[in-house]
Amino acid sequence: MATIRRTVPPPRPDLYRFSPLDLTTVGLYVALAVFFAVAGDLLLPLLRQVAPTPAVASYGVNLLFYGCLGILALFAARQVVARDLRVLATRPWFTAAMVPASVIAMMIFTAVLVVVAGTTETSANQAGLQVLMRQVPAWLMVPLVVVVGPFVEEYIFRHLLIGKLSRRINIWICCAVSVVLFAALHIVGQEALTVAALMPYLAMGATLVFVYVWTGRNLMFAYFVHAAKNLLAAIFLYTIPPELLDQLQNVQ
Repeated sequence: MATIRRTVPPPRPDLYRFSPLDLTTVGLYVALAVFFAVAGDLLLPLLRQVAPTPAVASYGVNLLFYGCLGILALFAARQVVARDLRVLATRPWFTAAMVPASVIAMMIFTAVLVVVAGTTETSANQAGLQVLMRQVPAWLMVPLVVVVGPFVEEYIFRHLLIGKLSRRINIWICCAVSVVLFAALHIVGQEALTVAALMPYLAMGATLVFVYVWTGRNLMFAYFVHAAKNLLAAIFLYTIPPELLDQLQNVQ
């Protein structure tokens, strides 16, 4: 037990108080998400006039969205990021082993939930991402979906919704809210809310919540797990022929 305790940093209440920058980042995140969900179709004609292809337009919107939020999130959480990296550096073998182990556990948990649901379904978010990655080169997509996107989501759904909000609300309620909102974010835009489309994101969110709490609310460990999972997905999407990938996804 003594070894485990060393991975948990000493209490720093000042790091878990909501700051004006936290509220600004979350407010911008919600405002932009709602704006694109509501008015996204109205922007398409304008974006297609500016960008050479719809894929470039979509990539530009995502890059602007996550790029701005990523800068704000990194600045807001810079002290937590530095502390958590120092903690992980004291046990590099633990980090190197447990990040891939957590990704494997996430995949197993997802498979179990999919089996329980009884059917598989590709969400609109996943389908759109696959189309985008087939048209945008890896050197442009990987920084967005592996580096910037996961950090923004871990900052909001783990660090703020659990790390900071749990000072005011029971931590298990915060964990449940984190999982549900994380899954809901990734199926926004679906024509119908289905259990099959929701299950993979519930599994992913639950795993990320577990590793965040298990490591003493270590934001960077949860980020590394999230980034590793997205990197694995990107490798599959860029190396497996589209026809074969479609066949694999249609296997019930």
